[in-house]
Amino acid sequence: MDIQPYTSTETLSIGRPWLMSRLGIEANQTVTLDLAAFDENLHWTEASRYQPERKLKSGIPLGKNATTGLYEPYNAVSNEVQTLTVTGAPTGGTFTITWNGQTTTALAYNATAAAVQTALEALSNIAPGDVTVTGNAGGPWTLTWGGAQLGENVAAPTTTESFTGGTTPDITIATTTAGGAAATANGTDVFLGFLFTEVSFFPTSTKCAAPLMVHGQIDPSKLPVAFDPTDVPAGSNTQFVYKV
Repeated sequence: MDIQPYTSTETLSIGRPWLMSRLGIEANQTVTLDLAAFDENLHWTEASRYQPERKLKSGIPLGKNATTGLYEPYNAVSNEVQTLTVTGAPTGGTFTITWNGQTTTALAYNATAAAVQTALEALSNIAPGDVTVTGNAGGPWTLTWGGAQLGENVAAPTTTESFTGGTTPDITIATTTAGGAAATANGTDVFLGFLFTEVSFFPTSTKCAAPLMVHGQIDPSKLPVAFDPTDVPAGSNTQFVYKV
């Protein structure tokens, strides 16, 4: 009888570029996520005509909210929040935003939050997920920084106005939350593990079950959000080996 050897390979890296080995995956725990605590672009991708479910990214660091008992994104330090407010009631014209030496294309005086975010993300030093812009058309616009700027003390942008009408129209810029400060101690400021798989959920869902990885080997540079394993607070999960 001629017996030929048979081999197979299981690839775990699909959807998990941050996972370095199979070590620890058998210890995953099932937890419940508070979906309202996760941000579009930074944590999940929107549903589409052909894919009705939103999809959470694998590798998100998680903590447990001590009040609700639900798991949310790990949040040891505050994220920078800045507000841009148009004053003087202009009736026309444009403005630009400059951040870290780069300047956006001209934006209408009554630009929507989506238009402001698109203009910022078009800069080579701001990637999708680095900043989320909310607010009404014409402002005020609120810039919440995340992604590569997660937990950082982010420099305030500047603006250049070419407004018409109104009375001495201008844009004022205020830092409403300074980045890098200790976050609220509600449990999510303690790191407990990583979301092991991509998780799909419907837009109307508020909670869902998910696998929490509590032990393993991780490449922090490939996680979907910024994470510094050398800067986690006391009480955090230390059962991981990180690529350096």
